[in-house]
Amino acid sequence: MANDDYKVRRTLQLKFVLPAADPSHILALVKAASPFYEMFGSTRVRLLQNVDDPSRFIQEIEYETDETIELNRQRFASDSRLQSWMQAWRALLPGGVEIDVYKDV
Repeated sequence: MANDDYKVRRTLQLKFVLPAADPSHILALVKAASPFYEMFGSTRVRLLQNVDDPSRFIQEIEYETDETIELNRQRFASDSRLQSWMQAWRALLPGGVEIDVYKDV
């Protein structure tokens, strides 16, 4: 298998708090962002709401992508389309977003 064909699996977690417990605005943004998720490669996206504190959410994006994209994550993050999407997120989430990237072990 050529290096260009090597895939890596990652789980991206975005943790945030909404001022109101109503997830409808965030769900609309998640659906509108599907083209950006596809830039990662094959994806699975879910939005989780904390049952004990309904204002707390975690969005998980599981993706499999070429190793070259993973190695150039900083360059990928500077893509103008992704930056526009992130600005929309920041407008909805005044408290900020904690972002973690995980791999299977």
